[in-house]
Amino acid sequence: MTAKKTWSDRFEGSLHPTIVEFNASIGFDIELIEYDLTGSIAHAKMLAYTGIITPAEADRLVSGLEQIRQEYRTGNFNPGIDQEDVHFAVERRLTEIVGDVGKKLHTARSRNDQVGTDIRLYLRQQIDDIRQEIRNFQQALVNHAENHLETLIPGYTHLQRAQPISLAHHLLAYFQMAERDHQRLGEIRARTNISPLGCGALAGTTFPIDRHYSANLLDFEQVYNNSLDGVSDRDFAIEFMTAASLIMVHLSRLSEEMILWSSQEFSFITLTDSCATGSSIMPQKKNPDVPELVRGKTGRVFGHLQALLTLMKGLPLAYNKDLQEDKEALFDGVKTVRICLQAMTVLLATGIQFKTDRLANAVAEDFSNATDVADYLASKGIPFREAYNLVGKVVKSSLAAGKLLKDLTLTEWQELHPAFEADIYDAIAPRQVVAARNSYGGTGFEQVRSALIQAKAILDHRKFASETPPF
Repeated sequence: MTAKKTWSDRFEGSLHPTIVEFNASIGFDIELIEYDLTGSIAHAKMLAYTGIITPAEADRLVSGLEQIRQEYRTGNFNPGIDQEDVHFAVERRLTEIVGDVGKKLHTARSRNDQVGTDIRLYLRQQIDDIRQEIRNFQQALVNHAENHLETLIPGYTHLQRAQPISLAHHLLAYFQMAERDHQRLGEIRARTNISPLGCGALAGTTFPIDRHYSANLLDFEQVYNNSLDGVSDRDFAIEFMTAASLIMVHLSRLSEEMILWSSQEFSFITLTDSCATGSSIMPQKKNPDVPELVRGKTGRVFGHLQALLTLMKGLPLAYNKDLQEDKEALFDGVKTVRICLQAMTVLLATGIQFKTDRLANAVAEDFSNATDVADYLASKGIPFREAYNLVGKVVKSSLAAGKLLKDLTLTEWQELHPAFEADIYDAIAPRQVVAARNSYGGTGFEQVRSALIQAKAILDHRKFASETPPF
């Protein structure tokens, strides 16, 4: 059995059923149907505006397209593989509803500029939604930071204890990463918000269309200046996937810390039952599934970025069927980033509890205050490098003796250097170590309090509102 052809009478035969299945995209590009309908409505109105069709014909087309929208939303329009793609499916159903006038909708338009329009409308809305998910994630970070401004946590470099820091300072580092993600997506949205509608298959059209009119109806800020570029450009999709990959990098870094912190070796946080699972064989275990899945899904998004780059790298102008492969990568990338942001937001909001007693003990049981001893001597006029070497020696001898710096007597300090006085104990106390780092952007409590105020101002006064209605 052969399938009925969906294009012109240039072809005498029909596609082999296997090729029909191989060629079809309806299984995934149905995701674009609402955007396809919105773009088609704008195109119909433009055709009437320019006199290519009558206003009455445009009204019938718009009415039919809105009927298809309602049929799809209520589950009464479910095109199958015989429809090839969402564009043909809509056009066929439209013709069934309004008759032969439905065949006029495709005047002065190609599937090439049509799908380019659809995918930009889709991604523009997804960017808006993801930016709001980022805001929700940032709010969850701020909520914890407010509660833990003066909670101390070991700070690490090379995954070795380095210096104690404010827990809020640590969490607000992720706020800043997310803020860059938010800004990046805003920049990419601007380059996504350019209309290819009217570029035709590759060379424009002979009809007297008004591309700016249809672009304005769709809230596009610009139109493509070159029709070849308009139908073949996927830079915006690659840029989005690059930004999505960076979002996942940031979520994965936080996930790794959550996994470490929930381990018995660190024991900095407790996982609540709402965001953890158990073992099928070991009843004592509570597993950090959420951050592990986020860490794992990061590679999935990276893969989609690589797929899009590879897809585009060898394509000659203009449109090529290869571009059908952009959608599954983009759709899955969008869904993965959104669910990971949502899951990590829930994890922060309800899934973890910081063990403040354990954190307090952790910052008091190491040599992460050694730099402050060197700073103490430097403040008394001793060259820092000389002070650094002196402290290195005392750390070495203290380790050999099984002591911490706080355990040394004043006599032992003064044997090391006569500049030491009784105030050395205050200087190396963990809380003072943190408070003293009051340089701009540092972990000092005053600085963190200012950073928290700035973060809240971003959330309060720059709340992201969708710039474009979805449909």
